[in-house]
Amino acid sequence: MARKKIVYQEFGTATPEVQATAIDLPPNQQQIRIQSTRSGRKGKTVTEIRGFQHTPETLIKLLKQLKNKCGAGGTLKDQIIEIQGDRRQQLLELLTEQGYKAKISGG
Repeated sequence: MARKKIVYQEFGTATPEVQATAIDLPPNQQQIRIQSTRSGRKGKTVTEIRGFQHTPETLIKLLKQLKNKCGAGGTLKDQIIEIQGDRRQQLLELLTEQGYKAKISGG
């Protein structure tokens, strides 16, 4: 979510910061992409899950569930869930069980 911050304004009064409201769609209306990558991680493989349309609180709960079921570490960065290791197939099964329309993308 992009937040605007006024650094300098010559004339007039400062406008209040604009906050984007996060939409929390049901799982069956979301298109999720699962991809394995090593880019920028010193050769360590990470599985990225993109395309969520949830509030940050819901994503944190989902991240905790996925980390627990995979037995791996992970993090949330800019609406993207990252799970350590190449766990594409396992995450695909877990997400489809929860009702998400998930696909494995990339090579």
